[in-house]
Amino acid sequence: MSKGTVNKVILIGRLGKDPDMRYTPSGIAVANFSLATNHAVKDQDGNFNDKTEWHRVVAYGRTAEVAGEYLQKGKLVYVEGRIQSRSWEDQNGQKRYVTEIVCSNMQLLGSRAEAESKIEGEAEQE
Repeated sequence: MSKGTVNKVILIGRLGKDPDMRYTPSGIAVANFSLATNHAVKDQDGNFNDKTEWHRVVAYGRTAEVAGEYLQKGKLVYVEGRIQSRSWEDQNGQKRYVTEIVCSNMQLLGSRAEAESKIEGEAEQE
């Protein structure tokens, strides 16, 4: 840890789509997925409306393999990590920027019934 600074993110949200899995040339697993979190915003009339924030998450190594195997669109997940910003030049020479969460810890949330129905569904397909 750096002296006097902290870069830590904790999110609980739902997956926007199934993780995209790939492997680096050296064989390291990489999983990218989007995570939605909501919070209530009061409008001019005093009514509360949900506002959704989308977070880009990247996981590496064993964490990425677990994400690729168990995470699915709509599933509730706990993600812990750090914020990272990076930039690159696209094919048209435009500079692109992205801010993402580099996942260091992840835990599936939700009911046991959801998990059991997923396992039963897989058994029926085989």
